[in-house]
Amino acid sequence: MRALVAHWLGRVRYAKAHALQEALVGARVRGDIDDTILLLEHDAVVTLGRGADPSHVLDARDALARRGVDVADTGRGGDVTFHAPGQLVAYPIFDLKPDRCDVRRYVRDLGRVMIALAGGYGVASGMLHGDAKLIGVWARLDDPGRWEDAWTAENVGHARIGKIGAIGVRLSRWVTMHGFAFNVSTDLSGFSLIVPCGLRDRPVVSLASLGVEAPPVAEAARAVVPHFAKVFEADARLAEDAETRELVGRVGS
Repeated sequence: MRALVAHWLGRVRYAKAHALQEALVGARVRGDIDDTILLLEHDAVVTLGRGADPSHVLDARDALARRGVDVADTGRGGDVTFHAPGQLVAYPIFDLKPDRCDVRRYVRDLGRVMIALAGGYGVASGMLHGDAKLIGVWARLDDPGRWEDAWTAENVGHARIGKIGAIGVRLSRWVTMHGFAFNVSTDLSGFSLIVPCGLRDRPVVSLASLGVEAPPVAEAARAVVPHFAKVFEADARLAEDAETRELVGRVGS
């Protein structure tokens, strides 16, 4: 059985978290660490994936900087997204070898983790199939407690749904980085700075915007660990604070 160790980092600026991911990927490739999950919140930042359309960032970078919003070009898949406090970000550093070397399966599994997390707070959600632009986890605006698994990109039509979780990944030698962002109590006005994931006609939602009494992000981070364990058929645990400090000091220095 796989062993997963999750680390709660609290609030971390994007550049620092990205550098830590890169160091951990190297350590995982070498076999120096087990599969690892970084769980955290970011300060406000707009990130662009490999295929991002720069026009989907609606303000100039200097204007965003004056508003306290960082901008980062990343190596993940996907278009443009926004991170801010109130959002649970998960960065799995997993070696998918030997039995999980399937990118589509990996993306679906990240979606399954978020679907289970949302379900624990009473929100039914799901993934849409048939259009890469719609990758992520979606919930109904009019009835967050109900989801039709049969919905696809082709037949969803004008259903009132919003994205509660975004996914963007990168793999190197089947070791993963980047991951997902799940909106717990995020200030959704920040998404007005961009065209989220290149979708102009679909809103972004959060647990809070759907009427849920949203937990602290640290609580959601603890709650997501057993969902990772179930989906990835692993023995997962949340590291103690001292263990996390040791890892960051050893690998991230």
